[in-house]
Amino acid sequence: SQQKCIVIFALVCCFAVLVALIFSAVDIWNEDEDGLTEENCNKHCGVVIVENIPEGLNYSDDAISHMSLFQGWMSLLNMAQKTVDIVSGSWIPNGSYMEHSHPTLWQGQHLFQKLVNLTSQSIGLKIVTDSSQISSKASKSMKLLGAEVHYLNMSAFTGGKVNSSFWIVDKKHIYIGSASVDWQSLGQMKELGVIIYNCSCLVLDMYRIFLHYWQLDGKTSLPEMWWFKRLFAVFNKDNPLKLNLTEVFVSSSPDSFCPTDRINNSQAIHSIIDDAQRFIYVAVTDYLPLLSSENTSRYWSLLDGKLRDALILREVKVRLLISCWKQTNPLTFNFLWSLKALCTDLPHCNLEVKNNPIDREKFFSPKEHKNTSFPIVNHNKYMVTDRAAYIGSFNWVGNEFIHNAGVGLAISQAGNSSTIIQELKAVFERDWYSRHARNLQASKIPDCIKQKLTEAAMPKTAKASLENKYPHSI
Repeated sequence: SQQKCIVIFALVCCFAVLVALIFSAVDIWNEDEDGLTEENCNKHCGVVIVENIPEGLNYSDDAISHMSLFQGWMSLLNMAQKTVDIVSGSWIPNGSYMEHSHPTLWQGQHLFQKLVNLTSQSIGLKIVTDSSQISSKASKSMKLLGAEVHYLNMSAFTGGKVNSSFWIVDKKHIYIGSASVDWQSLGQMKELGVIIYNCSCLVLDMYRIFLHYWQLDGKTSLPEMWWFKRLFAVFNKDNPLKLNLTEVFVSSSPDSFCPTDRINNSQAIHSIIDDAQRFIYVAVTDYLPLLSSENTSRYWSLLDGKLRDALILREVKVRLLISCWKQTNPLTFNFLWSLKALCTDLPHCNLEVKNNPIDREKFFSPKEHKNTSFPIVNHNKYMVTDRAAYIGSFNWVGNEFIHNAGVGLAISQAGNSSTIIQELKAVFERDWYSRHARNLQASKIPDCIKQKLTEAAMPKTAKASLENKYPHSI
């Protein structure tokens, strides 16, 4: 009986220690949130669209314009007083890997120098990037200069990579969008995102995603961490954050990174497509509804199927603005021609503009830069409808949603109108009607990938020669 008592006492002590450790961890994470709660956080937020428009990508004089991505990022860093937390899949702000200079490098170099200055001003700088960036000269330099850099090994977790791109400044201000901290995002790529000022309520939610990433540094398998209350979603689809005339919530991927109360990115896009009544406009670099591995591919219907439902069952107009360049998978056109074929001989598809499901798919195909290693690419990743918008970091490719780490911001109308949704619609229409957008012709392979198809038929020696000539891809 004495032995039983000793064993029971030891078990009770172990349980008490375990409970104490759990609650001490939760308390530490409470401190990280600086006392922010749903009751005392700020909901009077300002939202600004930021874009990077590459040099040479010209619009008409009366076309709308927004704050540049470079100005937006610099404004956030100029406002920083305590902390700057950044998640970026790539970390090459100053083009440090390049042997030769490039005319669009200067913005990335200025940004890098500004980040370096933060550490000398006793402003805490935390960076999360993909583990593939461990050997990056820029990330090594940031560590040496006082920044804390953590690496997320998505390759070990899911076989993917980090696509997330967001900033949190002083736990007050946020950037979220398509652009990585990479000189090409400030030079050669057309990017779009939003900066949300003085919005500690949204920070409360975004910081939990950042903290989850931060805790995974150095790990090669995903621990069961969702019993930490401070990882739960604060706002979600069923309980969005109400800001003036809009409601917002944050989605995340992959599924293994989502607690039960946070929906993943594809579910967030689903909800917005389902809610659309008149139109759905999508701007992404790539559209490929497949799940592919080394040996097999299978149809991934989650987004493509939703668009088909909207087209046929609800007669919603759909426009797809997709980049067309040498990295575009030729199967993209098969899926788009399939969507067009749905409208064959359907009066509501062709005769009434508002009911016309696809009046054109256009491919954003600006001329490539003289240095063909660095083409100008439309890297936008957003969707806007008559009732909502979604700004994310994924192309509409099955593998990205299943394997990669990414976040998105869903914005819906709480009143009769929403300025940010109307502004995103205007951005889309500016690009749609610009001279850079070209119509997709039925059953005709666009010129932009003819070279790729030609290369596919080349001998291996010729391919290797091309790869040596053009080693960098976006």
